[in-house]
Amino acid sequence: MQWRPEAEELLKKVPFFVRKKVRSRVEKEAKEAGKSMVTPVEVRATQKRYLTGMQAEVRGYQLDTCFGPQGCPNRANPGENLMDDIENLLREADLLSFLKDSVTGDLKFHHEFRVTLADCPNACSQPQIKDIGIIGAVVPEIVDAECTRCENCVEVCKDNAVALNEHQPKPQIDYKQCLNCGQCIKVCPSGTIQDICRGYRVQLGGKLGRHPQLAKELPGIYTEKEVLQIVQDCLTLYKQRSTGGRRFAEIFGEEEFQMLSQRYAGKSNYHGQMADR
Repeated sequence: MQWRPEAEELLKKVPFFVRKKVRSRVEKEAKEAGKSMVTPVEVRATQKRYLTGMQAEVRGYQLDTCFGPQGCPNRANPGENLMDDIENLLREADLLSFLKDSVTGDLKFHHEFRVTLADCPNACSQPQIKDIGIIGAVVPEIVDAECTRCENCVEVCKDNAVALNEHQPKPQIDYKQCLNCGQCIKVCPSGTIQDICRGYRVQLGGKLGRHPQLAKELPGIYTEKEVLQIVQDCLTLYKQRSTGGRRFAEIFGEEEFQMLSQRYAGKSNYHGQMADR
């Protein structure tokens, strides 16, 4: 359905975490009213109804992903199966009932527990500001295959993590700079750079609002099974300590971060392999 520029501008003022829902609702209601063009009138009418009935829309959690499943070329580690498993965990946690018991007054979208999955470090789904942010990752490694010195890997790396100079027969990877996007692996024609492991980075405790903060990243790369256990641990912690609608970021401090870091340190092959580099 077509949108007038003024209507698009109004939609931009809607909080980003409900913008997609509002757009869909506007188009649905406009279509039901026999309209073929969305104007500011339709946007304001739908927005008013939407906000008035917000409590009926709250389900206790928000689970989002990036554009990766739609064919994004930057995908490091696709996570469709992981998304389904995480949603099952969120459903089983019955966060809506928990919030109804914990929050005084009407529930709002900002009360919901937020999890997002990004298929690469570009992080289009904004994992840094969610309760749990998961980022697809692939760790590169230099293997025995002879390097053609094409420098594709150097050119494609946006983080200056790959270097190739005249005194070295093969590229060198600075793992402190590397964000594990896997682009250098994709462009290497000789197979000199291959993946040592695939998994996910995990960031915890991000939020926006009056006192915003970025999520803290657990050290290492985790398997799907490990990610699910981390999500479960975070849900347990949240339900044990959150009162009155307090966000996960408000109860997830340095002590909790260190506890989870120690609990999962060394569980992934990545930890041991990279510790010697």
